[in-house]
Amino acid sequence: MSAMFETLLVPEKTVVTAKGDGQPVDASAAAGKTLLLTLTITRIIEQESIDVSVWGSPDGANFGAKPLIAFPQKFYAGEHPLLLDLAQHKDVKFLRAHWEVGRWGRGSETPMFEFQLSAREIPADILKEAQAEARSRA
Repeated sequence: MSAMFETLLVPEKTVVTAKGDGQPVDASAAAGKTLLLTLTITRIIEQESIDVSVWGSPDGANFGAKPLIAFPQKFYAGEHPLLLDLAQHKDVKFLRAHWEVGRWGRGSETPMFEFQLSAREIPADILKEAQAEARSRA
């Protein structure tokens, strides 16, 4: 059995004050798999927001015009999970995080977030079990 795919798209304790992109990450080992993306926001200041999206590329250079998936806009610290099904994106071999930050109100106009973004393969049997359970509760 091959090792499960697991990586950080944004390293731990990354601090950002402006929009930006993470480094491209080789995700070819996760082709056709479902990934659990976990956005962990560890530090934040008040009256600000962050939008995080994940982009895919066949070559690590061209990431296209729209993201594969995006987290809902966040305003607070915490852990935020999201599933990404790479079976729907067969040409994707590289992943990259993108973030946009905003701030409003009094005081400093510069936003500040400390966060990380991890990606971990969900084993097919666990995914099927979770989907079956979700259907039974619907």
